[in-house]
Amino acid sequence: MLSIPAISKDNFKTEVLDSAQPVLIDFWAEWCGPCQMFSPVVEDIAKNHADELKIVKLNVDEQPEMADVFEVRTIPMLTLIRNAKRVDSLMGARPRHMVEQWLQHHGVIAI
Repeated sequence: MLSIPAISKDNFKTEVLDSAQPVLIDFWAEWCGPCQMFSPVVEDIAKNHADELKIVKLNVDEQPEMADVFEVRTIPMLTLIRNAKRVDSLMGARPRHMVEQWLQHHGVIAI
């Protein structure tokens, strides 16, 4: 199982804003069944696209202020950050190929 770094308001600047790579934030919660089912998809993408993309996780229960900043209304939710700016968000658990197509559409990965 791949270890995806957790982010908080304390390390957000370093892990996300200062990243040379595009960053995909996985907003989730421990109690969220769809989040648990979606986690292997996110881990698979992290493993297969590590040279193109950095993936981090943000627990909305532990970081409610960060969830508010990103206007998280449903989880799981993925938010793509490039050059310290929010590019787009994808809500709900999706199959891997749909997430990869979304990332390809934004020019982040090559499939």
